Amino acid sequence: MVEIAGDRGYVACRQEENMPGNYPEKIKGLPLYDGRFDAYKLSAEGCDVLFASYPAGTTIPPHSHDTDNHGVITKGELILTMNGESQVIGVGGWYHVPANVEHSAEFRTETDEIEFWFKAGT
Repeated sequence: MVEIAGDRGYVACRQEENMPGNYPEKIKGLPLYDGRFDAYKLSAEGCDVLFASYPAGTTIPPHSHDTDNHGVITKGELILTMNGESQVIGVGGWYHVPANVEHSAEFRTETDEIEFWFKAGT
């Protein structure tokens, strides 16, 4: 594992050769996202698409960002806290985090998800 300082001051740990997660080889050929978690990044006009993997025990502290985020859990579960309320999103469940809304995340089990980060105005 290699510790990488990502954007917004967070630190992500990433395996040098293969990131965890059950993704097709075509997805594994995408560039790695440089941020606070492991993900393959597919860029699209007005939206970044991330194929993210979180080891069990991962927590992401309260933060906000300028993108309107939607995601679907493909393995494991996400505990999303937003506006003082926590919800558990399991496999097949979708979530939405509006831009500029403070939220946090917890992954008690190994979790994979596909995230869509829509830029303002799209």
